[in-house]
Amino acid sequence: MELQTKRLILRAWQENDAESLYKYAKNPNIGTISGWQPHTSVEYSREIIRTVMSADETYAVVLKETSEAIGSIGFIPPQSKHSIEMMGDESEIGYWIGEPFWGQGLIPEAVRELLRYGFEDLNLSAIWCGYFDGNEKSRRVQEKCGFIYHHSEHNKFVPLTDEIRTEHFTRILRKNWKNPQ
Repeated sequence: MELQTKRLILRAWQENDAESLYKYAKNPNIGTISGWQPHTSVEYSREIIRTVMSADETYAVVLKETSEAIGSIGFIPPQSKHSIEMMGDESEIGYWIGEPFWGQGLIPEAVRELLRYGFEDLNLSAIWCGYFDGNEKSRRVQEKCGFIYHHSEHNKFVPLTDEIRTEHFTRILRKNWKNPQ
């Protein structure tokens, strides 16, 4: 399946995206703030595509202009939900984008499309999003997309970074969501 916005294609990750994934995911400014370790090689990125990025509802964020995968977005699988507050007909969005593309409104554009898809096609009742302390860019994306602060969870162990952090959760209810188009 493929979703599209004005500037982006959201599509399944492909193994030939490994070089592009590595190019952006090796940056410690990306992974560390998002809760995962920077990628160490193209082969490692290829393995992440095969294992993690192959999950249902996980999409490469592809710039239409260049056809390059520049980030990732998707619904986090139910068994991996970050907050115990989430119910069965709710889901959580996770995302990141390469640093050269920060500040261009691309991730809010992708998030809005995933919100549309989640509410209209998947019939979700609520969609959640989270960010770790200090990740102001992610907090700002969530605000721009209409998410409302719900709660914080302190002293959470983040296995991929082996750290204890505070995670803040926001959500938007289907009844409060409006298609931004």
